[in-house]
Amino acid sequence: MCAHNPPCPTAEAPDREAARLCAHRPEQGWSLLCNGVFLFEDTGELLPDGRIVPPLRSLDLARAAA
Repeated sequence: MCAHNPPCPTAEAPDREAARLCAHRPEQGWSLLCNGVFLFEDTGELLPDGRIVPPLRSLDLARAAA
C-alpha cells in the first residue's frame, strides 16, 4: 500500500503511527496514514482490518509510570 522509500511501517507494526499522513482533517478530529490507520485526536486508532485501539488516557499513563 505504501509507495514511500523507505516504506512506512505497516498497520501491524508497533510504530504504525510513524507512517506518513495521507489525509488530515483536524476540524473532524482524525488523520489517515498511508498504512490505512485512522488516528483520532483522542489518540484512539482504527486499523484497516476493523480493530479498534482505544485512546490513551492521561490517568492510564500516570498509572503506567507509577
